[in-house]
Amino acid sequence: MIAIEVMFFVAGRSYKINKINAKGNQGNQNGIKKTICNKYDRTTRSTRMPTSIYDFEAQQINGQSVPLRQYEGKVLLIVNTASACGFTPQFGGLEELHKEYADKGLVVLGFPCNQFGSQDPGSNDEISSFCQLNYGVSFPMMAKIDVNGANASPLYKWLTAEAPGLLGSKAIKWNFTKFLVGKDGQVIRRYAPQDAPKKLAGDIEAALAQG
Repeated sequence: MIAIEVMFFVAGRSYKINKINAKGNQGNQNGIKKTICNKYDRTTRSTRMPTSIYDFEAQQINGQSVPLRQYEGKVLLIVNTASACGFTPQFGGLEELHKEYADKGLVVLGFPCNQFGSQDPGSNDEISSFCQLNYGVSFPMMAKIDVNGANASPLYKWLTAEAPGLLGSKAIKWNFTKFLVGKDGQVIRRYAPQDAPKKLAGDIEAALAQG
């Protein structure tokens, strides 16, 4: 009977299994293989870099989780919103884009955020009611998130890395920053808060026309 230690390396990490009988039965050997494979799977899943927006999930304003892969083949317009901002009337323009282009393949996604002047302090339910009552919003609204800082949504970390702002800055500067994402899940363009939704129509139509 020989006791050995097995070391193996996965994605830069080392793992050790102690006291393995070199003459162990087939069941023990299969168990070792399974342990190694499970550790490898967990490591590669956690270290794999996202390649498109379809690698992310979001939480709807009602709390339901949504894999963004369900929008594959659609054009997405992603906006961080607020209910008490000077740009809040842009909800109306976003709703107009939704009504005009939803049947052609556009999906507008609103992400409430309270990081800019504390201009969206309400609960998710309050935000949802505000958007529907004041602007007739019918496009999907997501749960409130952070878009900057250590607690920023992974989706927004990816969006800002893919499409930095002025002078290469990745941080979101204010409410109603917009990202247009093509049918292939890649970011086409980033728009400043002061860019009115109707000014995006030409770019949206061009993205929709892509195969």
